Amino acid sequence: MGDPAKPAAPAPTELPAPPAQSAVEGTAEPARHTVALVDDDRNILTSVSIGLQAEGFATRVYADGASALRALLDNPPDLAIFDIKMPGLDGLELLQRLREKSALPVIFLTSKDEEPDEALGLAMGADDYITKPFSQRLLVARIRAILRRVDLARKDEAEETAPAEIIRRGALSMDPARHEVRWNGTQVSLTVTEFLILEALATRPGVIKSRNQLMDCAYSEDIYVDDRTIDSHIKRLRRKFRAVDPTFSAIETLYGAGYSYSDA
Repeated sequence: MGDPAKPAAPAPTELPAPPAQSAVEGTAEPARHTVALVDDDRNILTSVSIGLQAEGFATRVYADGASALRALLDNPPDLAIFDIKMPGLDGLELLQRLREKSALPVIFLTSKDEEPDEALGLAMGADDYITKPFSQRLLVARIRAILRRVDLARKDEAEETAPAEIIRRGALSMDPARHEVRWNGTQVSLTVTEFLILEALATRPGVIKSRNQLMDCAYSEDIYVDDRTIDSHIKRLRRKFRAVDPTFSAIETLYGAGYSYSDA
């Protein structure tokens, strides 16, 4: 990245994104989604950033977790991509701190030998993960699937003339237009994926939803995720509700069949 003729400078914490040929000042292009990339490997930052810009995304790149955390909270992008293994503030800790204040969609980059970290990342609130090495096409498909869900939620919120019906199930209240969830009046912060899974269950109490059905509700049809991804999201949903009500048991597991919501 940058002009190769310039002398080397000390490593910045936020790196300038490579210019995209499609990004032209003064053109009437629609607003682009912004993706933040966090990785200590500059080769990955450069190649992924260039690839995403070629697909029409704006990018911001960060070489360390600490500077990324400040920037993500002060000026949130539409989606962030973290490498799990980074020196200092690694991807898991970065996600943990981010989730204390933000529901920003996050995709993890992992290696083939990092399965426990993948499960932990999903349990902590990541929306998806991709195993390295990965194809640019797969990464773009995952990004667009998540952003479509976010855009639909924002569109519903903006349509004040036709607000979505609030879902009420006992102590649970879900407002799809505002992406707001409350339990006994206390707000529970959920990611987009968690919200969609809970909505699919709460919309039809008592009806068993298989993992595949929940995948269809929470992910684009061109995206495949395995069973443990849904299981991890369910575990995190339960953990979040039990943080405000230790007796929470509304999400039931039916072994070998799937999950259901009980408003009894």
